[in-house]
Amino acid sequence: MLINARVMSLPLRRVFLPLLSGATALLAFFLLVIPDVSMAKVFATRDEALKRAFPQATAIEKRTLYLDPADVARMEKMSGAKMDSRLFTYYEAVGKSGVLGYAVIAGHAVRTKQEVYMVVIAPSGAIDFLEILAFYEPEEYMPPKRWLAVFSGKALTDALRPKQEIPMISGATITTYTLTSEVRKTLAIFNALVLGGKR
Repeated sequence: MLINARVMSLPLRRVFLPLLSGATALLAFFLLVIPDVSMAKVFATRDEALKRAFPQATAIEKRTLYLDPADVARMEKMSGAKMDSRLFTYYEAVGKSGVLGYAVIAGHAVRTKQEVYMVVIAPSGAIDFLEILAFYEPEEYMPPKRWLAVFSGKALTDALRPKQEIPMISGATITTYTLTSEVRKTLAIFNALVLGGKR
C-alpha cells in the first residue's frame, strides 16, 4: 500500500514518516555495506563438482594436512607464493583399481571478491583439469574455459608461470596471476607432502 505523506494526518505523519526514513536508511546501508551478490555466479556445488570429476569413484574421502612452520617455508620456496594458511584440505577419490585422483576446492580473492576453484590432480601429480565453481567479481574478470584448459597436463616447474607456460588473460591480469599462484601452491603441497609420502 502506498502512503501519500501530503494527505496524511499529523499524528500519522509522526508515526509513519520516521518508519519510512528508517527503512530507507536501512536499505541504503545494505546497498553500501553488504557485498553485491547480484553479479555472483555459482556453477557447481562441492558435491556436484566432485561427482563430475570422479564419476567412477566408489569413495571420495576428505583429508586435511596441518603444515608446520618448516612445511610453510618449504612450500613458499617451491611455489614462489606466500601461504595464507597452515591448513590444507583435499579430496582423494578411490575406485576399484585404487586411487583415481585428487581434488582441491578452495577460494581466494581476485580483487576484492572471491573466486572458488577446483584443481583435479592425477595420481602422477600432473593437473588433470582446473575449473571455476563460483565467481563473485564482475564477469569480465572471469577466466575463460580455454585459458583454464592450458593447465591440463601441467606439473610444477619454473615455467608454470604467467607469460611463460601460462598466457595472460586480456583485461584480467590480476586473475591470471592470482589463480596461477594458487595452482602453484597446491602442486607444491602435493609434490612434497601428499605424493612425496611425508603425510
